[in-house]
Amino acid sequence: MAKNEELNNGGVFPRGAKNDAYAQYFVGQSYLQGLVADPAVNVGVGNVTFEPGCRNNWHIHHDGYQILLVTGGEGWYQEAGKPAQHLLPGDVVVTHDGVKHWHGATKDSWFSHIAITAGTPEWLEPVTDAQYAAVAEEEK
Repeated sequence: MAKNEELNNGGVFPRGAKNDAYAQYFVGQSYLQGLVADPAVNVGVGNVTFEPGCRNNWHIHHDGYQILLVTGGEGWYQEAGKPAQHLLPGDVVVTHDGVKHWHGATKDSWFSHIAITAGTPEWLEPVTDAQYAAVAEEEK
């Protein structure tokens, strides 16, 4: 699949609808498809897809964690105070309770991951264009 090819019906899981419920916490367009709708399960599982350049705000998971299973495209994951990690399909990221972080697509690629999330998110400030641009420079 080309880096800039849209990730939709070719993936393992559906892309889902535009992520309007959380749009205020993203720069750019994302899509969300819930994968587990069992009220007896207290862990959220969803397929999140980011258009090129899209990223979520800095955020923290309280009383829980987040596991990201990368399924398509290319993306970034960064914890506060640490260099960003370039993500490719097959990568797994574990974010522990209380860790400030963000994740999203590279500027030239769609990006998709399964997010397994427990606890309560605290949404913080957006990742600025300057912060986002600096991530790609770190990798060079």
